[in-house]
Amino acid sequence: MTMRTLDPDRPVRLGYVGCGFIAQHIHLPNFSGLRDCQLVALAELRPELGRKVAEHYSIPTLVSSHQELIDNPDIDAVAVSADYVVQGEIAADLLAAGKHVFMEKPMAVSMKQAQVILAAAERGGGRLMICYMKRYDPGNILTRDTVRKWRQSGEKGRLLYLRNHGFTGNWTAGRDTSSIISTTEPMPPKPRDHAAPDWLPAEAISSYIGYLQQYTHNINLARFVLDASADKLKVKTVDLDSDGMTGVVIFDMDGTRVVVESAQTKFHGWDEHTQIYFERGWVHAYSPVLFANPGQPKVEIYEGGDNPSYSYPIPTPIAAWHFREEAQHFLDALRSGEPFHSPGTDALTDVTLLETIYRKHLGL
Repeated sequence: MTMRTLDPDRPVRLGYVGCGFIAQHIHLPNFSGLRDCQLVALAELRPELGRKVAEHYSIPTLVSSHQELIDNPDIDAVAVSADYVVQGEIAADLLAAGKHVFMEKPMAVSMKQAQVILAAAERGGGRLMICYMKRYDPGNILTRDTVRKWRQSGEKGRLLYLRNHGFTGNWTAGRDTSSIISTTEPMPPKPRDHAAPDWLPAEAISSYIGYLQQYTHNINLARFVLDASADKLKVKTVDLDSDGMTGVVIFDMDGTRVVVESAQTKFHGWDEHTQIYFERGWVHAYSPVLFANPGQPKVEIYEGGDNPSYSYPIPTPIAAWHFREEAQHFLDALRSGEPFHSPGTDALTDVTLLETIYRKHLGL
């Protein structure tokens, strides 16, 4: 595949697919506010909603299908927010036609769907970036850089353990949704069975996709913090309740024991953090409320030894929002040709791990 770099002297001409909650609350405001981006077209199945959103963001072209974006030579790239299964199919069509794609996680709901998407990118020459916003959070970047430094220097002894705690609660966490444009038009259909793993029983599809869409973030973050090689990952133990969400999964990530703690709760907020233990210290990153803008992440560093201490460095940029940071990175990488920090090829690893987790959970 030949890497195509866009003209660095003009904005990226972006099409957008979908205008539901995530699109309106996160991606459309971000892209519309970045000077390196020009929103030129919107595709939406619901005509009234599409018209209202296009007018709100001054998007000049409204179409009913992503196929019409493919045929538009003035579109450099397309961002996609749709149902978990459908967005993968949309992305494959766009990539095969040579469009660059920015898409929400998960990239796919099965390895077979992921492979179709990546084959389309290879065939058409489009580049694929997955929205793993945690990789663009200044707190998580500071955490990863500290872990790298300690591992390389050996100053804190052996890396012992990574614990990721992700107890989901109210996923909107009290965010103001009054500005979200809505209509009475029915939601688009969400066909899922055909793209699910062939081995997955029909009655488990809903819980599988629920676990996948949430904990793909946590697993990807653990790999990111540890710089774990894709070929050195193993799912060792899966202990989930009958809801398919609550429990623990133990991994071996390139020689480090990693535990992901998950749960469905009725919390009013969001309880998520990651702690990495060394023999003589730890790094503890607290994830901000899911849609907090700016995120204001908190990182605690404990250093042992003769003069033990705690420190709370301030991640920079201070007022960053990880969703906005990832959007800017997408634009910058398209114009410079630099690799994405969260490419589709890497996301295949997460899809593979999630399938393994659920097979173990179901005893298949």
